Amino acid sequence: MSAGHTLGEIAARFGLGLHGDATIAIRGVATLSRAGTGDLSFLANRLYRRQLPTTAAAAVVLTEADRESAPCPALVSRNPYADFARIAALFEPPVPIAAGIHPSAVIDPSADIAADASIGALVVVGPRSRIEAGAVIGPGSVIGEDCAVGAGSTLVARVTLVRRVVLGRRVLVHPGAVLGADGFGLAFDQGHWLKVPQLGGVRIGDDCEIGANTTIDRGALEDTVLEDDVRLDNQIQIGHGVHVGAHTAMAGCVAVAGSTRIGRNCLIGGAVGIVGHLEICDRVTITAMSLVTHSIRQPGEYSSGLPAETSASWRRNAARFRQLDTLARRIKTLAQEPDHHD
Repeated sequence: MSAGHTLGEIAARFGLGLHGDATIAIRGVATLSRAGTGDLSFLANRLYRRQLPTTAAAAVVLTEADRESAPCPALVSRNPYADFARIAALFEPPVPIAAGIHPSAVIDPSADIAADASIGALVVVGPRSRIEAGAVIGPGSVIGEDCAVGAGSTLVARVTLVRRVVLGRRVLVHPGAVLGADGFGLAFDQGHWLKVPQLGGVRIGDDCEIGANTTIDRGALEDTVLEDDVRLDNQIQIGHGVHVGAHTAMAGCVAVAGSTRIGRNCLIGGAVGIVGHLEICDRVTITAMSLVTHSIRQPGEYSSGLPAETSASWRRNAARFRQLDTLARRIKTLAQEPDHHD
């Protein structure tokens, strides 16, 4: 845990407007409801505005519009959530990791390891793979053949790069992720499945983050691609040959089938399913639990998941759903009948 900072120091460091005592010591960060003496909190979501007048925080990061409602000193920001994230990083600085190769690591003689890279315990690095300057390969990770880990990237622990996986600079991969496994390519012939060779690789751009236990398959012929600054949550499946545009973010348990192209600056909610061979344009938001079965060519927000309701109400609506076709046919028939009132 980092030592404390004064409110004035924080305001100056991040270019925020300060209203209140600049000498207040900030020792940590917390939510509005749980903050206490020495804690800095923030207000970014209107749903939590009711908690602001009663917060016990030492100070709050918020917009100018909310400043008058704060019962404590305030740091005024145009984007409170982003600035709070930057401030919070002060209180958990990265732990220094020593360069070098752990004695238990197994490194193929043809691999190229930068002198200041860190290779942890029980790591395996395969033939012709490259680990660039300042990269950290955490314990138990496996890097297969013809892979590359860019400068400043981190594989936290037990990460697997199977084959032909190239990571850009400053990529963060969380434990259990598997990149470069075979895509689900099968051809049915004469009563059984024939495996289609997966000859492509995986290319990950700079500043991407890949969550725990997420899987990204290598392409069948062309590479699976994540452009710069793509952010993937935990337990996401990216199928073979998928292309994800820069600055797109996906929440947990999303599944994207093969050969789909997703544009830039998209937001994909949790547990969304996207079928294969589709195109989704830039700046599309898809809400949680939606199923995307056709290409989306206009920016905007799209939904298909049904919100939860009481079981009794859901059963009644489900029963009526089964009657929709019959009702629609009756309405069509009635519309075609002559008007008997003429």
